Amino acid sequence: MQTGGLGALLTAAEEASPVESVDVTARDLQARFAARDVSFLLVDIVGERVVRLARTPDSGDGRGSEQIPLPGSPYEQVLHTQRPWRAAVDGGVRVVLPVTNRGDCLGVLELTVPSLDDAALAELGEAAHALAYIIVTDRRFTDLYHFGERTTPVNLAAEIQHQLLPSADCCEAAQFTIAGALVPADQIGGDTYDYALSRDALHLSITDAVGHDVRSALVATLLVAALRGARRAGCTLDEQAAKANQALLEHVPGATATGQLARVDLTDGHLDLVNAGHYPPLLLRDDQVKPLDLRASILFGAAEGTPFEVQHVPLHPGDRLVLFTDGMVERDAAAVDLADITWRTRALHPREVVRTLTAAVKKACANHLRDDATVACLDWHGPRTNRQAATGADTTTASASPTT
Repeated sequence: MQTGGLGALLTAAEEASPVESVDVTARDLQARFAARDVSFLLVDIVGERVVRLARTPDSGDGRGSEQIPLPGSPYEQVLHTQRPWRAAVDGGVRVVLPVTNRGDCLGVLELTVPSLDDAALAELGEAAHALAYIIVTDRRFTDLYHFGERTTPVNLAAEIQHQLLPSADCCEAAQFTIAGALVPADQIGGDTYDYALSRDALHLSITDAVGHDVRSALVATLLVAALRGARRAGCTLDEQAAKANQALLEHVPGATATGQLARVDLTDGHLDLVNAGHYPPLLLRDDQVKPLDLRASILFGAAEGTPFEVQHVPLHPGDRLVLFTDGMVERDAAAVDLADITWRTRALHPREVVRTLTAAVKKACANHLRDDATVACLDWHGPRTNRQAATGADTTTASASPTT
């Protein structure tokens, strides 16, 4: 094993083209560990497969790469547990490691080394974590990872929606974990979810534009822009709602949307929430799942000058909050018992919770959704100040290995 370390890896990544991140990492691991068969496997956009991105820079743009179903694979185990997997093979040890940044699972790093001890495994974990940061940086400049994520066709509406979503499906912090998922309808829909972290608060929103045409996509775009702009200007929760309402009234009169805006105080777990005619979230507390008892304000775009009520809910450490749109519970999806699934997945990380919930809806709809299905899962850990995340994820809150 040769010296070099993370500093040399990051320098090499900076000096290379943004499309060569995996190749740079492979060369580094070859030099330090005599590694072979190094590859990065990216989680696809629907979370059902991993896509192997070949490590060499002349391997194309990522289209047509090997696709491997997750269920029952070592890759699924690593993504769930956020711990490395290893197995003896001819000539060495095959290793699969999570490539994760702040709880957001980008994929896994796979390689074979001649031998493996605990020290080498720890260094490989550090390299996989560094690769996560490199990919998060480099994917701003290339479509390579977008090509790899798309194992199914993406229509125009879905393209618009995914551009409106947060850049990471999941975020872990000391006080909370948040994860979200959106499954677009076959036709144009208008769901969104969003979150952002400030020094003392977590901001979260979920919206659903009424209708299933191009106008609903425009409404979704206006809502996200108005809410983000108001949030970044320091507006209160009711002011943010009023800004979103006014944006629809001015630019798409007659269009409406339901939604919820939430703010969690990170010092004490105090939840402020605006409910604009939306389904109430589910609260998992003390092993029971119940909808929050919320009053409904008007829909966004319904009327001018009507105030939006801010309601208050104290969160307790260990609480789980599940927000969702009507596509999760109406039409064919009405056969899905969200409360029951929320209870049965209570031991899983929010990453797996949202995937389990959306998978149930897709199954109920025979993979042909007539409305967008969107869900966000928030775990409140309490006002603590640290988390154990040496390699990009808190393994103390990760899911157990899936059963097969």
